Amino acid sequence: MLVVLRRRTLQRRLALVVGLFLLWQLTSLSYPNRLIETIAALTNPSRLVPIYSVEQTEKVLALSFDAAWGADYTDDLLAILARHQVRATFFLVGFWVEKYPALAQRIALAGHEIGNHSSTHPNLVALSVEQLTMEISRTHDLIQEATGLAPRLFRPPFGAYNNRVLETLTALGYLTIQWSIDSLDWRHEATAQSIFERVTVRAHPGAIVLFHNNATYTPQALERIIVHLLNQGYCLVPIGELLLTDNWYIDHTTGQQRRRAPN
Repeated sequence: MLVVLRRRTLQRRLALVVGLFLLWQLTSLSYPNRLIETIAALTNPSRLVPIYSVEQTEKVLALSFDAAWGADYTDDLLAILARHQVRATFFLVGFWVEKYPALAQRIALAGHEIGNHSSTHPNLVALSVEQLTMEISRTHDLIQEATGLAPRLFRPPFGAYNNRVLETLTALGYLTIQWSIDSLDWRHEATAQSIFERVTVRAHPGAIVLFHNNATYTPQALERIIVHLLNQGYCLVPIGELLLTDNWYIDHTTGQQRRRAPN
């Protein structure tokens, strides 16, 4: 009997995996690796996951920018955000803060949220707990020194993580943040139009949108995206203001969710 139950459980999981694959083929997920992570989480329930999006009934979402290499367009981005009175979240790599401390400070003074994006932008999955702690803590100190802010949000480089990464971040007081909409502004073939279309078509309540501060066409796309979203009735906030603050859990497929009392 036990063997039969185990076989049925495996069959149900395999059926769910096939269904998810077909859904991905039909809908073209904005972050393809998310399919792999979803399958891994469903077949291994003990696998931890970060926050990709947030359960929201209102039309509110968050814009975020990763800063690792270069700063040529950062002032343009800040000017656009200021013009529309929109605050966003900037995830900063340690070596970027070391090179541009005054710019990091300007981002903070403009009212934007600062997140930690590691010290050297490695693949965190390959690191030990000691190495992870160094990557996270060093940048935490650099950000605090440059901006006066103590970040509490972390975005893994390349979106790469495992249980060890997430457990280390939690122990250091961080929430791990991914994204539900990738603008793909980092691709060589990206254009202002492709970035605009990708974000606006996929916009949804509780979304976290990924941009990069030094992508060539992001400033051209950003203003149009903000205007479009505001006209659609969206409120644009930093990630920290999008997140649920109490009585929540992370669902493997739908992001940060409110915990409800059983019926």
